[in-house]
Amino acid sequence: MGLELLTAICVFFSVMGIVFYLGYRYYAKPHQMLQQISDTIDYEMATPAAEEKKPNFLIELAQKVGDKIASRKKDDSSLKQKLVHAGYRSQGAVGVFYGVRIAGGFCFLLSGTVFQENLPLAKDNPLFGIFGMALLGYMAPNFGLKYLVAKRQKAIRLGLPDALDLMVVCVEAGLGLDQAMANVSQELKLTHPMIAQELGLVNLEMRAGTRRTDALRTLATRTGVDDVQKLVGVLVQADRFGTSIGESLRNHSEFMRVKRRQKAEEQANKVAVKLVFPIFFCIMPAIVLVAAGPAMIRVFKTLLPMMRKMGG
Repeated sequence: MGLELLTAICVFFSVMGIVFYLGYRYYAKPHQMLQQISDTIDYEMATPAAEEKKPNFLIELAQKVGDKIASRKKDDSSLKQKLVHAGYRSQGAVGVFYGVRIAGGFCFLLSGTVFQENLPLAKDNPLFGIFGMALLGYMAPNFGLKYLVAKRQKAIRLGLPDALDLMVVCVEAGLGLDQAMANVSQELKLTHPMIAQELGLVNLEMRAGTRRTDALRTLATRTGVDDVQKLVGVLVQADRFGTSIGESLRNHSEFMRVKRRQKAEEQANKVAVKLVFPIFFCIMPAIVLVAAGPAMIRVFKTLLPMMRKMGG
């Protein structure tokens, strides 16, 4: 009975995995979905004649379901800020997120109902296990959003020193700060697309008539990265007091380079402490077994007969 149940579960998950993969790959079109809800801008094709992309059916369905929940929320500014930090800036991103949460909770609820006999928490109380699975599916998008925010902020943090160095070169070559940011956003599209996209948005905002100070502060709010906030503070002060922007950028670039090196040294110094437990619990027993094992076997072979003779 156990083997038959295990075979049925394996066949079920295999078939469902194939169906989900084909639907996700050829029908849902994940790249198109993510690009649509993130409102990604192509700076070379950002013209009125650009063709509008057709909305995806799954996005529309999730947005319709999520908008009904989002309309009942009194304050979702923190969620909007997290979505912006993750790169999703469209108006319907909040509704899509709530729709994904509802879909995840429903799917996990259905899975918990089908496989309630195999759930550890559902043996004594089936309802507890089923609703626990539904709650897990409902909360899973929050963890995914935190991961996306951390990943994007890390990419921006890693690409900022290179962007600063290139900006210093452009400014010292005679370009203004606006043109320097535009050139950096074009040059770093392939190597650091996140920071290039953010600088491109700043340039577009200034072209639309926004003051440079306001556009830079919006950049700091939109990214949520401490290093970007410090850079914005340096640029705002240099613009307000009339100091040399090139010198300010060079000093800040050197400061960030020193800070990055110190952080790498800190991480390297932590390695010795982190290796204590793996060495003590995993490597040390194997070394003792290999080094002292033959000697201990020889000792036992010699002592045990002597102890038997003395006892006899």
